[in-house]
Amino acid sequence: MGKIYMKYRELIKREMEKYDDKTIFIGYNTKYAHKGYGTLSDIPKSRIIETPCAENLMMGLAIGMAMEGFKPVVFFERHDFMLNALDQIVNHLDKHFNYPVAIRGIIGSRLPINPGIQHTQNFTKAFKEMIKFPIFIIKRKEDIEMAYRKAKKLKTPYMIIEHRSMYDA
Repeated sequence: MGKIYMKYRELIKREMEKYDDKTIFIGYNTKYAHKGYGTLSDIPKSRIIETPCAENLMMGLAIGMAMEGFKPVVFFERHDFMLNALDQIVNHLDKHFNYPVAIRGIIGSRLPINPGIQHTQNFTKAFKEMIKFPIFIIKRKEDIEMAYRKAKKLKTPYMIIEHRSMYDA
């Protein structure tokens, strides 16, 4: 299937599959349930760490694994949940540890059922104010491959902002 006909979700899934064997995916609903909204469905379970809803722990685990040579990708299914990990993101990853930790932050969708403001907020502007490492915002499916290609070349942390409302576009 050519890239032009692939959906936003499929293009992100393709990018997840391009990460090498040193990459470990961390988060909840990553190994089971919706598997990162389907973007991790073909990643071997041995490379996925399913966590409880403990966002600060997820980021601390990712930093520790990066210190040991792994390339962690932390999946936050909604921006709102990232607020619980701000201590690790802002005070540790950004200020003290310059390891290649990837953060996938999803802006929640109001469709098909609006889950309310607490699951659909966009904190991108605030993140840009608080951290100095790169933030890539994927607004269109045409931006996915380029954003991930640039991000994966970095030897520093980075954040990729995805839009859940675009996953089926």
